[in-house]
Amino acid sequence: MTGSPARDERGSASLMATACLGVLLLVGAGLGVVAAMVVAHRQAQAAADLAALAAAQDVARGGSGCGAGLAIAQANDASVLECRVDGRDVRLRVSVRGPRWLGQDGDLVAEARAGPA
Repeated sequence: MTGSPARDERGSASLMATACLGVLLLVGAGLGVVAAMVVAHRQAQAAADLAALAAAQDVARGGSGCGAGLAIAQANDASVLECRVDGRDVRLRVSVRGPRWLGQDGDLVAEARAGPA
């Protein structure tokens, strides 16, 4: 034995390195999808909160409320799924387009309520 690897073991490390690289790429892509979904959900929640506040302010000024909420939601790249005015309270549900990576095709939905305390 001279300490050198046997002839039939040459290249076995490159196979292991390639497999590890593949696993790392898959994990990285999965984490990228999760991060994109978190960002989209935060965007949906922010759009819902702002739209509900605008709608409640419009109701307090004597308006219908939902028109102002719709305009603010659209300005934040969200679409209003539901808008309910109950007295001076406004409840909104909005949807934001989710990431379309690795088979993910769902939209993210958020709800908000605004009105006097």
